[in-house]
Amino acid sequence: MKVILKKDVLNLGRSGEIKVVRDGFARNFLMPRGLVEVATEGAMRAWKNSESKRTKRVTAETGALTGLAKRLDAITLSFSRPVSEEGVLFGSVAKSDIIKNLAAADIKVAKEMIRLPASIKAVGTFEVEIALKHDIVAKIKVAVSAQSK
Repeated sequence: MKVILKKDVLNLGRSGEIKVVRDGFARNFLMPRGLVEVATEGAMRAWKNSESKRTKRVTAETGALTGLAKRLDAITLSFSRPVSEEGVLFGSVAKSDIIKNLAAADIKVAKEMIRLPASIKAVGTFEVEIALKHDIVAKIKVAVSAQSK
């Protein structure tokens, strides 16, 4: 099925691109979420006519996300977790913990934006990437310390 991407879709493409995807993927996943529309002649004509508005919107959105990325680069999140006598961390720091701390600082990010392959299970300072858009990535520092008893 030939579709027009309304929004950026990870591992598929950027907004405005025309892609060929499997029918089931389009009908069951992309269309219900409002990510695509079927690429009929009329839809493609309408999409090209509204290109200037879309370009302005994308430029403004990119500027805002770049500002947010600069703000995120300056952030260091601190977590305190209990540690055994051998220095092994009880529990971990997961994506949900990072989201809660960022929400406390009035920064809202989706769980999918945080690039953390596995929960942090060690004491120390770590860099965590947050993909705000395909080409806009911010890096925050996450400091995990031993909880005092």
